[in-house]
Amino acid sequence: MRRYETERLILRGLEREEWDKLQDYIIRNRNFLKEWEPLREESYYQRESLEKTINSENESYESRSSLCLYIFNKGEDRIIGSASLTNMVYGVFQSCFLGYKLDEREINRGKMTEALGKLIDIAFTEYGLHRIEANIMPRNIRSVRVAEKLGFMNEGLSRKYLKIMGTWEDHIHYVLLNEKAE
Repeated sequence: MRRYETERLILRGLEREEWDKLQDYIIRNRNFLKEWEPLREESYYQRESLEKTINSENESYESRSSLCLYIFNKGEDRIIGSASLTNMVYGVFQSCFLGYKLDEREINRGKMTEALGKLIDIAFTEYGLHRIEANIMPRNIRSVRVAEKLGFMNEGLSRKYLKIMGTWEDHIHYVLLNEKAE
């Protein structure tokens, strides 16, 4: 199973039988995160759906098409966030999309910056990727700050890019290049 450590955090994948940890996290943060996510059916929060999500994440990890890691404080067994690299494409493109979210009680402590620093290292060293793309709504100031702190460059605005809470939202297109990639 994929597992990484930083100074304060453990980043790891989940096993199917850990669906309840994921459920606890998403229900605990349901109201906090809803303005940044698509509309969710009630079934999204139920065991069957969460087990399918975990199985899909593990299959994508095995095929090297994505890497989803859940974030834990060291010494605790409660999910405080997630960070993922999805739609990994190799060959001449060597790129992926970055996604991340954090527990409301953990914001403004540098934990997402710490977790993403590790994930970026994994993307560039273990997966050999050249480019990581992140699309962030302009009003999501905390997320913008994290991306910019990590060196992501603003490449422009993507109008009506993703449907969030039932509305097509503009997103700023951020990119981080692996300057060491061949």
